[in-house]
Amino acid sequence: MSTSLHLLAEAPAQLLPARELMAFTLASHIILVPLGVAFPFITLVMHYRGLRRGDATALLLARRWSAVMAVQFALGIVTGTVLSFEFGLLWPGLMGRWGDVFGIGFGVEAWAFFLEAVLIAVYLYGWRRLKPRTHFLLGLPLPFTALLGAFGILAANSWMNTPQGFSLDSEGKPVDVNVWKAIFTPMFGPQYWHFVVAMIITAGFMVAGVYATGWLRGRRDHYHRLGFAVPFTIAAVATPVQFVLGDSIARSVFHKQPVKFAALEIVWKTDTRVPEYLFGRLNEDGSVSGGIKIPLLDSVLAGFSPNTRVVGLTSVPADQRPTATQATIAHWAFDLMVLIGSVLVVLALWYGFVWLRHRRLPASPWFYRSAACAGVASVVAVECGWIATEVGRQPWIVYQNMRVAEAVTPTRSGTLWIMLGVVMVVYVLLFGTFVRILLTMRTRWRLADEQHAAGGGGGGAALEPEADTPYGPRAPQDASAGGTTGTGKDRP
Repeated sequence: MSTSLHLLAEAPAQLLPARELMAFTLASHIILVPLGVAFPFITLVMHYRGLRRGDATALLLARRWSAVMAVQFALGIVTGTVLSFEFGLLWPGLMGRWGDVFGIGFGVEAWAFFLEAVLIAVYLYGWRRLKPRTHFLLGLPLPFTALLGAFGILAANSWMNTPQGFSLDSEGKPVDVNVWKAIFTPMFGPQYWHFVVAMIITAGFMVAGVYATGWLRGRRDHYHRLGFAVPFTIAAVATPVQFVLGDSIARSVFHKQPVKFAALEIVWKTDTRVPEYLFGRLNEDGSVSGGIKIPLLDSVLAGFSPNTRVVGLTSVPADQRPTATQATIAHWAFDLMVLIGSVLVVLALWYGFVWLRHRRLPASPWFYRSAACAGVASVVAVECGWIATEVGRQPWIVYQNMRVAEAVTPTRSGTLWIMLGVVMVVYVLLFGTFVRILLTMRTRWRLADEQHAAGGGGGGAALEPEADTPYGPRAPQDASAGGTTGTGKDRP
């Protein structure tokens, strides 16, 4: 029997469904996280531009984005709450033994979630009810509460990767907890900033991709140019920064979690002059099938020298390292993340070159096709990053302190499989409703723009979706064009 099959046979029956349930809910929730963490910042940048330049179109975009932000946040509350319950329901061994050590991160995240909900409500309600400056200033704390929420979650996760800030008593229970050390672990800084910049990039490309699609369909007015340019510029500026941060976190893993690094790079035996494999599959005997082998590169990337010693998977017993299958999954996720990041850097450089040389947006349809795909590619890269992080740490749920099998619930496996099926059906309905709401909002906004353009008599207003500001009463509109008669009521 192979090592992987042997370890699988020894695992509790409920381990696989518990993992699958956690993986599905986390993978679903993480689609919303970039919008929750970075979308408020992008919206406020657009809002500031509108106030600074007196640009009604920028204010209109910020206002509409705030509505999307609220809908996304509502769904994020549901999926985030499910994850919170799953930690206690699926992994009682983890929370029961270690909750006092790293649970502060979840507490911080909960408070940040509450504050963000209040601020989003105030910001959304404040349009046309508050003075422009007051309204903008009340929105400024939003990005910071989003970062605080990310702080709490990443503090907990980085502690699971590099646990510290406690001692163990004679029974192996954690005592003498140092909260500050438990929060600020060796992996916290690299992991936190890598995550935050990834959220900015992903949110920027996701939002810009909507308007890139509009550009490809012939909508090239100021509304679509601005809706594309602002989020794409933010993402493009952050992308090269992420390349540096990605190298930093990989180097931190190399030093702090050498076995995990070995899994990410499918290194079997500890050695120097280690080659780099692009993709490929690790076999049970340590050989690698397929992929592209680049001699010496892994040692060079790890320590800037071909003589750098890289720890291999066989440096620890088989039950203390990822299996060959798990290492292959982590390796593919890591390589795919790096590949997508490299392509996005090229796209950002393309955009920057055209802008710096010609002071305009690129004109090539291929650029906008790439930009339209960049949002989806960014989400895939984020998913791959989490897969690499979590699968590469196996079999530990708390690195070198508790195995996943020791933390899992005693609930029957059949019950967990049923729960997984129910959650999948519910999530399909939730995300389907979310998409339906967004499409309905888009259709309503487009009809409002067409009515407003028709009421403008074909002049300059035909190129602008809204010629007046979102603050104060509406300008009177011709009733024949389907508008209102200046009562100050909102157009969708």
